[in-house]
Amino acid sequence: MAADGQCSLPASWRPVTLTHVEYPAGDLSGHLLAYLSLSPVFVIVGFVTLIIFKRELHTISFLGGLALNEGVNWLIKHVVQEPRPCGGPHATVGTKYGMPSSHSQFMWFFSVYSFLFLYLRMHQTNNARFLDLLWRHVLSLGLLTAAFLVSYSRVYLLYHTWSQVLYGGFAGSLMAIAWFVFTQEVLTPLFPRIASWPISEFFLIRDTSLIPNVLWFEYTVTRAEARNRQRKLGAKLQ
Repeated sequence: MAADGQCSLPASWRPVTLTHVEYPAGDLSGHLLAYLSLSPVFVIVGFVTLIIFKRELHTISFLGGLALNEGVNWLIKHVVQEPRPCGGPHATVGTKYGMPSSHSQFMWFFSVYSFLFLYLRMHQTNNARFLDLLWRHVLSLGLLTAAFLVSYSRVYLLYHTWSQVLYGGFAGSLMAIAWFVFTQEVLTPLFPRIASWPISEFFLIRDTSLIPNVLWFEYTVTRAEARNRQRKLGAKLQ
């Protein structure tokens, strides 16, 4: 530990590029878009939280698809080796290559996969058909809008060109469709067996692939159990 009044500094300092985003000073739009471009970080945090508390195989598979998507992006970048725009004005970036945009590819993978999940995998089991379709449409529109705004932010902030974010979005969408099909046709039939493994039972990992709407199922089961316990508690107090 340095003595009072003395500092022992390393030769150079490096920022954590994962959350380091630069924007033009005094530019309110750039400031907002800089925060918006951090959406992939928030998505990853959300996935980790879901996995810790839900421990559901499809969520784990979804995160695995996102990780594979990032690996494909890294590979394409180092094969194409197209530089970032304007000679790379940002010194603190993960890589000097910009084709395709990893932010765009990530967000379009997440949005397209979620879109497919909402309309092809998740089915409502009650009679509120109108409200069911309404919230799916609103959520899907929000996801696609977020993907577009994150892609736009990368161009606005001079991290990528339009072609780089467009190719990133195209690659992410293709990867999302391919991973969704792979999950449904190959992984989902294996989920019951995986959930029965001793290690899965130890970590309370579960398979809900046969439940059409997990949100509705958990709501109805929790409500019924709460009412049942309330009746038992009332009977004991009498």
